[in-house]
This record gives sequence, C-alpha cells and structure tokens, in this order.
Amino acid sequence: MKKSRFTAALCAAIILGVCASGCSGKSGQPVQDAEKAEQAADTEKESVQKEDKKKEKRKEDQVKLDAVSPSAYNNADGIALEKGAYISVIGKADGKAFWNEVKKGAEQAADDINETLGYEGSDKVKVTYNGPSEAENVDEQVNILDEELARYPVAVAIAIADAKACEVQFDLAAENNIPVVAFDSGSDYKGLMAMVSTDNAASAKEAAQHMAEMIKTGSVVVISHDSRSKTAAVREQVFAETMKGEYPDIPVAGIYRLDEMKKIISDEVNKGEYRFDDAEPSGTELPDEEKIREEDVTQENIIDYILKKNPDVKGCYATNGETVMMAVKGIERMNIEDAAVIGYDADKDEVQAVKDGKVAGIVVQNPFGMGYASVIAASRSALGMANEAYVDTGYLWVTRENIESKKVRQMLY
Repeated sequence: MKKSRFTAALCAAIILGVCASGCSGKSGQPVQDAEKAEQAADTEKESVQKEDKKKEKRKEDQVKLDAVSPSAYNNADGIALEKGAYISVIGKADGKAFWNEVKKGAEQAADDINETLGYEGSDKVKVTYNGPSEAENVDEQVNILDEELARYPVAVAIAIADAKACEVQFDLAAENNIPVVAFDSGSDYKGLMAMVSTDNAASAKEAAQHMAEMIKTGSVVVISHDSRSKTAAVREQVFAETMKGEYPDIPVAGIYRLDEMKKIISDEVNKGEYRFDDAEPSGTELPDEEKIREEDVTQENIIDYILKKNPDVKGCYATNGETVMMAVKGIERMNIEDAAVIGYDADKDEVQAVKDGKVAGIVVQNPFGMGYASVIAASRSALGMANEAYVDTGYLWVTRENIESKKVRQMLY
C-alpha cells in the first residue's frame, strides 16, 4: 500500500515537472510578446511626443522669424550654397542666454539650407558659432576672428564688440574674397555686406518715452554697458537726445559707461575725493600704500558710486541685461524707493524682475531671428546675391502688464 502511494506520488511529480518544463515555453510566449508589444508602443509614443515637441518648437521659432524684415531673411529659399560650404558666426560672448539664442537661430538656418538643398552627411553646409568666454572681451574676439579667417569660410557674420578693433581683419577677409556681415552691433567699416540687428534708435526713443510716462518728473541716469560698441553708443545717444528734446523737465543727470568707470572711481578714491563707505572723503591724496588699482573696483562699487552721485534719481536706463540687473541690485542694496529701471534684453533674471515689479520695462530683442538672418545674409553675400544694407530683427516693449501674453512669451528666451 505504501509502495503504491509512493509510486503514484512519483508519477505525479514527474508529470508536473514535464509540464513545468515543456509547457512553460508555450504559455510564457504570449507574455513575452505582450511585453514586446508594450515596449514598442511606448517607443512609438515617445517618438510621436518628440515629433510633436519639435513641431511646436518650430512654430515658436517661426514667430521669431516672422518678426524679421525683409522677409527674404527669414527662410532659406534660393540659398544654393555649394556642398560642404562653411560659414562662421562670431558673437560677443558664449554661454549667455542672448548668445545661446543667436547660436540656435544660426544652427536652424543651417538646417533649413541643408533641408532645402537635400544635403546630407559630409555634403551639409556647416555653420559654427564662437564667442569670447568673457562677454565683450575685444582681444579674445579678435583672436577668434583671426582663427576663423584662417579656415577660409565662405562668409563671416560677426557682432562687433569694438567698432574700431577689427578693420585689419576685415581688410584681410576682403583680400581673400570672404564677405563679412555684421549683426547686433556694427561699425563704420565700408566693406560690411549687411547689418542685421534690432532697430536700436527706434527702441531707445521708445524707451525714453516710456521712462517719461513712468516718472513724470525728476532726473534719470544712463548706465551703458561699454564705450566701444556701436549698439551701446546709439542706445545711450538717442535716449539722451529724446529726453532733452521732448522732455526737458526730466534731465539726464549722467551717462556712465562700465568700461570707463573703474578708472574714474579709482582716481577719485586715490585723490581723496570719494570713499566706498559712507564716511566723508578726506579731500587729500592717499599715500601710495593705501591707493587702489582699477581692477580693485567692483561692479557693486560702480553702481553704488552712480547712485551716491545721484541720490534723487527717479529713473535708471540700462543698455543691456547685465546693466539692468546691476541697477536693480544697487537700488535694493541702497534702499532707494520709487526709482524706475528700464533697459534691454530678457534673460531669466530680468524676466523675473519684471514680473516682480523690480524692472518697469524692457526692450525684448530677437536674438534667434538675428542668428538666423545673419546666416542668410552671409550666404547671400557668398553667392554674390544682392543684400539689404540693414535687416531689422524686431523688438517688443515688455512690462509687468503684458509679459504673460502669448505674443510676448513667444519672443522670450
């Protein structure tokens, strides 16, 4: 009896084992197939989502391109560059929000040219963006230009940091039949093939009109990002002229250029005419061991100096994003009330400052369109096509009241 029970149990175990090994492949196959199908569906879903995002991004970019005038510079139609052609785009900085947008616009132009011409692989038209690691570093930008010209691009597009610094290089480019297009900031060099930029005169005039509306009375100061670029010169000059001509009761108390201020301040400190703290200056020259160097003067020192020299200021007009935020922080640091800050650009900190009411208004430029149109203008020059002398990339006046509007959000970067 025990033997028969054991035999029966053994048989049952063998049968179960056979089923477990023999049947598992068949019963597990549908599970594996289902998992593969699910993975394939997920992959397809991700692919669709990526494509949708790409299309949405393209729509947003098209809004920026539509702001470019003339319209011939917002598309790649008729740009029949040779296979493997190389265009060099050189900005004033690398890694900053504004210049990142310029780079994206330039790269999109290259993509559109290659798509239009059907170029693939090594046949593609190549566009590179380079800029100084330190913003507005003229020497580094000139070195980059030298290096790029040695690569013999078919054309160069450059945002000129110093209006007088690159003439030797531009002559060399002309000798080698390399056309040069300026963008963002130009120069008086006669051989430039086109200028692609914001209408700085119109935007500066509009900024002055908004400043007058905001403060009604009192004085304003101009904080300019440098004394070398044409962009800064036009923005400060037109603003000051508009205030003087149209709003004589709101004087411009001073124009302060960042690259000049370190020497001015260090000289005054060393002569005993100014102190960084709130104590009264001695009025006598400091001994040599107490004197400071220009490089010892910080950006905070510069803004504090400007605000101390103009304690009753009611408005600060800044010519780029850096100077806008310097003014905001200085006003906060010195607990100044009711001083309106307006200026240019739209990086993350500036946009937040507008939303928080710390910046009253900004001129939002179109760096994506600038990068794109610069490549198109450079391409046209390389092909011997006619170019407009000036290509307007557009701008928007943005305040706390309209910053959340769709039109503005599409232009922010």
